[in-house]
Amino acid sequence: MTAGRLAFRPRHPRALLGERWPPVKFSVERDVLTEAVSWTARSLAQRPASPVLAGILITASAGIVTFEGFDYETSAHLEIEAQIEEEGTILVSGKLLAEICRNLPQSSVTLETDGTKLQVRCGRARFHLATMPVAEYPTLPAQPEILGLVDGAEFAHAVAQVIVAASKDDTLPILTGIKVEFNDDTMTLLATDRYRLALRELSWRPATPGVQTSALVKARTLNEVAKTLGGSGDLTLALSSTGDLMGFSSGARRTTTLLVDGDYPKIRSLFPESSPIHASVRTSSLTEAVRRVSVVAERNTPVRLQFTQGQVALDAGTGEDAQAEESIETMLDGEDITVAFNPAYLSEGLAAFDSEFVRFSFTSAPKPAMLTAQAEETGEDNNAYRYLVMPVRLPNA
Repeated sequence: MTAGRLAFRPRHPRALLGERWPPVKFSVERDVLTEAVSWTARSLAQRPASPVLAGILITASAGIVTFEGFDYETSAHLEIEAQIEEEGTILVSGKLLAEICRNLPQSSVTLETDGTKLQVRCGRARFHLATMPVAEYPTLPAQPEILGLVDGAEFAHAVAQVIVAASKDDTLPILTGIKVEFNDDTMTLLATDRYRLALRELSWRPATPGVQTSALVKARTLNEVAKTLGGSGDLTLALSSTGDLMGFSSGARRTTTLLVDGDYPKIRSLFPESSPIHASVRTSSLTEAVRRVSVVAERNTPVRLQFTQGQVALDAGTGEDAQAEESIETMLDGEDITVAFNPAYLSEGLAAFDSEFVRFSFTSAPKPAMLTAQAEETGEDNNAYRYLVMPVRLPNA
């Protein structure tokens, strides 16, 4: 995404004429200020295109202090109550202010302009920060039209489950995103890095019944939204009519992000509709076993799982190298099968399940294995979350 997609507008035209801005002074509790500044600073670019984009815009007015951050791709807006003595607007380095706030003593904090500086006072501590020109700061995009509501905690859990399969390779930007599909009252999150796929379905409450649309959101942005906005009840989702901007809001916080351009691969068809072989394993036991045998698995060395009636045997390491073996109980339905997986892909997939058992569904050894949740060893699986992982081809397989 480039800055050219959003038009620049001076925030305060008067400042372009050199008019002096009134002083700003307000007081707020240290923890409230620290949380507000830290959350807003998360939206700031590591290497901003313009020095002012490294700043947080702070506006004090009518008993409310607003904190805003923007990097032409992601915006953040947060409001808190404060004791305001002088109303006005200032722009200061966001990362520096956040670091200062985290190290302040536990007391009330007063922020006050002093000429071209911002003075931060807390107890006996004093800090003086240079301010930046407010007039050069761009106006944040407006929140798009509301799409609907989703339970924040469930949304956060769903994002955490699918993000494990999102690519971290920035040379493939489309795969660094999470596809969010809306079909009436069902929301589906999808992610893939070409070696594994993750799909999670959940319920939500659309503003317009029967809505059918989708959005491709950067995985790290969606993860940040889920972590910071998912714990406050309902999360409001918004999508622009042009389909290039998505918004999220909860309480006094809201954020927008430009969507990833491009066509996401059609990965739904890769999940098998039926499988002749199923194996149920206690999630915690398998997770620990994979962790232990993986200790001897060098880079690109797989962990092998041999499923037979009553047990699954795990081993890693070959030849003269270090080796490890372990076996745990399993309930197998179908023929014996031996498969091998990248230990990181298998471990990350298992960690996404919070069910007592995980169910492996196999078509054949060379084909991808699908993992789903299972509450009981012999019960039905819950396919609301599906994790598909490609096996590693074994010699002579």
